[in-house]
Amino acid sequence: MGSVKQFQVTFDCAEPARVARFWCEALGYVEPPPPEGFADWAEFDRTQPPEEQGSWAACVDPTGVGPRLYFQRVPEGRVVKNRVHLDVRVGSGLVGEERLAALKAEAERLTALGASVVQVLEADGVNESCIPMQDVEGNEFCLD
Repeated sequence: MGSVKQFQVTFDCAEPARVARFWCEALGYVEPPPPEGFADWAEFDRTQPPEEQGSWAACVDPTGVGPRLYFQRVPEGRVVKNRVHLDVRVGSGLVGEERLAALKAEAERLTALGASVVQVLEADGVNESCIPMQDVEGNEFCLD
């Protein structure tokens, strides 16, 4: 048996389309093309049973390198800390003040899209700076 080469990351959420739009903007991802025979996802969605309309959304890396993100509607709200989170790598290769400035600039951009900053963790001599954040539904992720 060979090793797995591709995977998708699935988010449980209340409003899949809203969360998908945030992550498309945050990562430069795009909505995948609709199924053949449909002009767009809204047209496809209208063909689904009422209870399934708007129940999921997805976004993909237009370069095909990054994983597909899938967002599924669930009835319960988020009540505890995520056990898995995304690290959005905006400071790779940067150190010190230059890294912190890049992280803060990206945090500002994402905050304008509806995210929130949890805290700013500055370099401490062992770890470099990172900024824990939450997306539009409170899912944790880190800018690092």
